[in-house]
Amino acid sequence: MSRVKRSKIAMKHRRNVLKMAKGFRFGRSTKEVEAKVALRHAGAYAFAHRRDKKTDARRLFTVRLNAALRPLGITYSVFINKATKKNIGLDRKVLSQMAMENPESFARIVEQVKA
Repeated sequence: MSRVKRSKIAMKHRRNVLKMAKGFRFGRSTKEVEAKVALRHAGAYAFAHRRDKKTDARRLFTVRLNAALRPLGITYSVFINKATKKNIGLDRKVLSQMAMENPESFARIVEQVKA
């Protein structure tokens, strides 16, 4: 059986791994094995944090809504409960944007929910 020399492919793979690890600290940017491990961890963190980003955004919507609702005499939990019972189909993201950008119409929605 003929011999297969893999230096071209191996070097290409090595170059690609080290290119992706550029900017990492210590040996993680220069040593192939350490770079592979660092990239594997980076990928896992990126995957998990893409999910966490959605949670953080929802928390921010809740905080903004609560801050906008308090001066109108209602708390966040009471507002969401009443809005759900009255089948108001606006989600937290839209409500928080409305509270920031268009307080008059937001106040009208709150009055509808209160009534």
